This record gives sequence, C-alpha cells and structure tokens, in this order.
Amino acid sequence: MTLAGNNTQFNDPAVRDLAWLLFSPDLLSASHAGAPLACAVAHDKFEATLSWLAALDKNPAALHVQAYKPSLKRLGLYAEALLEYFLRHGPDARLIAANVPLRASGQTLGEVDFLLQAHSGERLHWELAVKFYLHVGEGEGAPRLSDYVGPNLQDRFDLKHDRLLKHQLGLSARDEFASLGFDGPWRAELFVKGKLFYRRGSTPMPPREVADDHLRGWWMTVSEWRESKRDELYAVLPRLAWLAERAISTEDAAALSFEANALTSPIMVANYDQSSGDILQERSRGFIVPEDWPERALRYARLTTT
Repeated sequence: MTLAGNNTQFNDPAVRDLAWLLFSPDLLSASHAGAPLACAVAHDKFEATLSWLAALDKNPAALHVQAYKPSLKRLGLYAEALLEYFLRHGPDARLIAANVPLRASGQTLGEVDFLLQAHSGERLHWELAVKFYLHVGEGEGAPRLSDYVGPNLQDRFDLKHDRLLKHQLGLSARDEFASLGFDGPWRAELFVKGKLFYRRGSTPMPPREVADDHLRGWWMTVSEWRESKRDELYAVLPRLAWLAERAISTEDAAALSFEANALTSPIMVANYDQSSGDILQERSRGFIVPEDWPERALRYARLTTT
C-alpha cells in the first residue's frame, strides 16, 4: 500500500524517512518489474503501522541508535537500517535475518538484504534499493531505463534493474545459500523506492518498467536555475536527507545555502516556501547540474555495456 504524504505528519527526520520507505510509491511497475514487488505494510496493518510510527515519533531514541551509526554513511545502508528496525520492532514484525552474506570457496557471492516470513507461512527474500535517477535523452527514440542515470554518472537504472533480477534475487535460490541453514524455498521480491528527476518543463513518457505513480522531481543546469529562481529560497540537501521531505528553520536554510559558480557536480536541492513562518516547508525538490553535465550524461546513457 502506498499513500503519499504519510511521512509529513511526523516530526523526527528518521521516522519521516521510515514512513517514506513504507508508504511511498514503488519505482517499478508491478506488471513489468520482472519480479514480484514487496508489500511493506499489509492492508490490515495500515492503521496499526501509523499508530506505531506516531508513538515512535514521540520517542525515537531506539531508532536513532540503529539508523545513525557512524558507519552508515551511504544512503542505501541508512535505508536498510530503517527498514530492518521496522521489520524487527513494528506491528507486523516478521524478520528472520538481515544482511546475510553468501560465500563460496572463500569468495563473497553477494549479500541477501532481508529474510522474513509472511502470515501465510511463505518465506520471503527482499532486495532493497533506493535510487535517485535523472532522465536524459528526451525525444531520442522509445523510452528506456537507460535514459535514467545517477547524478555522478556511476549508476544507471537499466544496469541496476538487471543486476537485481539476474544476481541479487537469485542468491536465496543457490545451493550455497541452502547450506546456511535458512530453510526455504524463498519467494524473492523487489523493494525499490526512490525518485526520478526530469528536466524542468519536460514531460516524457516513462518506459513500461517504471510505475505510473512514481515520485517525480526536476533538474536544471546552473544557468537555467539562475534564470528561473527569482527570489525563491533553495537549500542543499545532504545525501542522508534525500528520502522524505524536510521541514527546516530559516537558520538551517541559510547554513545549507550554496555557491552556484563553484558547482562541479550535481547537487540535490529543495525549494522552500518562505511564507510558512520560521519553519519552512518544501515546495519541490530537484538537482542543479553543471553546464556540461547533460552532454556527459547523454553519453553515459548511450554507453553500451557487456
């Protein structure tokens, strides 16, 4: 079940991010994902989950211990910590194991993100991915997943999707995994959340693998941003703040300001409503990219891999 806006009723950033993980739309279409999609919150657990999150929002210390470890510097690891906390302590707790490494002949084959048991008794293997891709190449042929690239041009939606299907989801079906003592069989499911960013003013048709209701943002070059920003307020979002919407104070907004002239790589920013008092609410979210980034991104999108 997804329900946009369910994260905004909570005050604690980590609780907001957890609610975003649970309730935001999937990036992939259920009919064309290539594998079953995970259901984080069963319909009959919806209200209980909201109540549990509300209580956690009032006392989030235990969640902070798990989610704010110094070692969790990557966004994906932070998201895994949030989801693990829910699966261990939430109203529908059913976690068997998390981050199970699979090795053979001294070599690591991969790591299974989550093993859990459904109420039906079915055993589930979830692979979590939280991705933020920018769309490039509008008008150049049929829409495709390779048109969505990571801001630093080291990741692409088609490559990530392919690895999830052909490698990650198959880990729990390998003979080596059975030897670890986790009795199967396992139903492997995708848990893919995130946001796709489109060049400001463009409305391309997404490929069939992408969910119709996926979260959307915008991107602009520095010059396009300068021409459009007028007196609006923008603030840089640190990577671990990329999930749920962030309400910030006017002082925090000033501290997160940036110098566009010095921009050498894309940055995610939020546009804030300055009429909302001392606590500013997000209007929209997007990326500002260097002038040469669109050309480099298009080359990366068209790069053939083997």
